[in-house]
Amino acid sequence: MKSGVHGFMAPALSGTHVMGSTAQLRMGLESHKPSKQGRPDMAARAVSVPLAETQPAEKAAFDFGAEPPFTLADIRKAIPAKCFKKDTFRSLSYLARDMVVVAGLAAGALAIKNPLVWPAYWLAQGTMFWALFVVGHDCGHGSFSNSKRLNSFIGHLTHSFIMVPYHGWRISHRTHHSNHGHIENDESWTPPSRSTVKKMDFGARMGRFNKWMMLVVYPFYLYLRSPGKTGSHFNPKSSLFTPSEKNDVLTSTACYAAMGALLAAGCFKFGFLFMAKIYMVPYWINVMWLDVVTYLHHTDKEVPWYRGSAWSYMRGGLSTRDHDYGIFNDIHHNIGTHVVHHLFPQMPHYHIVEATEAVKPVLGDYFVEPEKSGPIPFHLIKRFFKGTEECLFVEDEGETVYYKNDKSAFE
Repeated sequence: MKSGVHGFMAPALSGTHVMGSTAQLRMGLESHKPSKQGRPDMAARAVSVPLAETQPAEKAAFDFGAEPPFTLADIRKAIPAKCFKKDTFRSLSYLARDMVVVAGLAAGALAIKNPLVWPAYWLAQGTMFWALFVVGHDCGHGSFSNSKRLNSFIGHLTHSFIMVPYHGWRISHRTHHSNHGHIENDESWTPPSRSTVKKMDFGARMGRFNKWMMLVVYPFYLYLRSPGKTGSHFNPKSSLFTPSEKNDVLTSTACYAAMGALLAAGCFKFGFLFMAKIYMVPYWINVMWLDVVTYLHHTDKEVPWYRGSAWSYMRGGLSTRDHDYGIFNDIHHNIGTHVVHHLFPQMPHYHIVEATEAVKPVLGDYFVEPEKSGPIPFHLIKRFFKGTEECLFVEDEGETVYYKNDKSAFE
């Protein structure tokens, strides 16, 4: 990814400066008497041309937290109308593709019966589990179809299969999108404040700051939420939900439990080792995908976070980052193209790339062009681990703040 710092290079010398410097140099040479060796005094020559006029101006860092000169309506106006149209048949075709690949990978691994095949199967199948999560994610936003019933059915089908309570997740994810970039109210990888860090116990610090635990933290988040927040995605009495959402939460929790029972039955029928190979290892690969991708969406030392009157829906939506995942862009349904998704979450994923290209002239420096990836996005592994070192907390005060990595907060 290119550096998030944008700016301009001011001219090193204006026309007046150039003329003045030339005259000053000429006067210095003409007025100076040669030394005994017949050479001009070099020290005098150096003095005759001010050093500041010969140096280029430094780049001015772009302030991503500054009030944008455009509105959300300006951004929407730049997007072709067709990008907002949903095609249920097309959405179903992506789901069918994913399900066929999942079934084919499992059948192939079982048919080949070669131990060397399993690692490749785990990586491929875990990636496809993650792709199914993204399909359910689109259902949660209503971008899969205009039918709420179909969205709910497909959402439960895909999310229950990978042990995610669909409605519990959908509602908390709605909270995330409604409050993106807000320190207190956001729900996804929200930065803890300095005071919160000091209060966190060992387990909370491990889950939020240990780079290896962060790779597998999502299932624990579903039960416990983020540090500093309480509630569960399975409990309808959680502060995440309103009383009217009770039945939705119970339905999804029941589907989650049913999938857990099915997996337990598989262990009794086929053995734990078989179920670990065919399902459990891919499940954890999927969790790693989910944790890394969502972390990178919202974590960068140049991304502003807001409180109070500084926050707005548009400014919060701009506080995210696009990333190029190489060959995985299409596999996981362009989830890495994230800025426009946050501004217009009901837009189908198959239009998001076109819409992003359309809004770039409007966004200008507020859009950070993602670093071009090779077939495999190895550069994002480095970016993830760099983020775990640079982006630790934000200060308790201030309406527009940025991540800090002051280790004294942990003392």
